[in-house]
Amino acid sequence: MKKTLAILLAALMLIGMFSFASAEAKTYKVGVSIYQYTDNFMTLYRNEIENYFKSLETDDVKYEITMADAKNDMAEQTNQVRNFITQGMDVIILNLVQTSSADAVIDEIVAADIPLVLINREPLAYDADGNTLDESYAGILNNAKVCYVGADARQSGTFQGEMVAALDNHGDINGDGKVSYIMIEGDPENIDAQYRTEFSVKALTDAGIEVECLDDQVGNWDQTKGQELCANALSNYGDKIEVVFCNNDGMALGAATAIQTAGRKVGEDIYLLGVDALPEAIDLIKEGDMTGTVLNDHIGQSHTAVDVAVKLLNGEDIENYYWVDYVKVDKAYVDAQ
Repeated sequence: MKKTLAILLAALMLIGMFSFASAEAKTYKVGVSIYQYTDNFMTLYRNEIENYFKSLETDDVKYEITMADAKNDMAEQTNQVRNFITQGMDVIILNLVQTSSADAVIDEIVAADIPLVLINREPLAYDADGNTLDESYAGILNNAKVCYVGADARQSGTFQGEMVAALDNHGDINGDGKVSYIMIEGDPENIDAQYRTEFSVKALTDAGIEVECLDDQVGNWDQTKGQELCANALSNYGDKIEVVFCNNDGMALGAATAIQTAGRKVGEDIYLLGVDALPEAIDLIKEGDMTGTVLNDHIGQSHTAVDVAVKLLNGEDIENYYWVDYVKVDKAYVDAQ
């Protein structure tokens, strides 16, 4: 009997120890640095990162997210990354401030052997004019613990141009045989801004449409700057402007205000294009105050980024690139939803 009791007690102790161990959930530390919190699109993106990580938690696995605003300052972001390394983050998700000069901060993460998921801004070794600087990023993105999640900005620019080309007048409102446009760019060092600028116009010329650039200015993704630049262009060029291309919806929202203030009417005497499909932009399209935008799928991209981060935490193999398609969003698309 004593022997039986001893065995039972030992078994109970083992069960208790097992239960205690099971109750101790594994907590992974995730560091996320966003280039700038005031960016409309990245606000949606970062909120979805947190929400999706939370949805993946179980009794056994938790995620402790440390989110940081780099305030569009590369030095600030470098300090954030160094703090992440010191804090022993298990994985880092990084939305770069500068894509053409970020190799040093990426190297620090790689040297610390911390898995890295780069998002939204593709790290390329090019300057603002598209000149090759070095091949350092090629080696970084061949690393088994580093990847990039994003969308091909050439596609977004192409879709902007195709929406104009698909119009009954192909964007040539005054019938002079050419489309006269202004371009409001994001950060000129950012590859997305470069590609959207180039490929929106290329889609028109590829369709056999003659174009004329009246003005091309840098708005740095900012709504207030977009309004200012568009207002200035409307003052300088007036009715000559037929199309306003904006590299993102934030600047397009500002341009929409400038267009309304100038007494112009989108869809009648001017066209306006953006990128991101922000809710505010969708509302403008519904109301006829914006021609179209391009869905930059923050849910698809953020979920992919988190899924890949979880794979890295679990020691699974990953690809070095994950692409999420853009979608054309015009009046017909919005009405069909």
